[in-house]
Amino acid sequence: MKRKETKTYDIDKYISGFTKDKQNLLKQLRDIIKKAAPQAQETISYGMPAFKQNGMLVYFAAWKNHMGFYPTSSGIKAFRKDLSTFMVSKGTVQFPLDKPLPKGLVTKIVKFKIKENLEKTRSKKK
Repeated sequence: MKRKETKTYDIDKYISGFTKDKQNLLKQLRDIIKKAAPQAQETISYGMPAFKQNGMLVYFAAWKNHMGFYPTSSGIKAFRKDLSTFMVSKGTVQFPLDKPLPKGLVTKIVKFKIKENLEKTRSKKK
């Protein structure tokens, strides 16, 4: 019988496919998210590492020139001012490879998404 791979292994496998410098940034981003959302489940979605808790929280990925962080459009909208120094689109933030990751900002966004998902779950039950 073939051993079933866990989702954590999939994220480890995703990270291992990059150069050491990008692996370090991916691991840092993963750790920041895990600390902000200790009860969240890790998964792979749309080919990227992701965290979910009462729905999807955030996704992240490495690209040629940046780290991608995907808190969906609501996360971008809620922190538009704080994100003004980064390249941003409707649901994406690009963190430059040559600058430290904004740990505090990522933490705030993840906690916002946890609260948002919880509120959505509660309103659906009513």
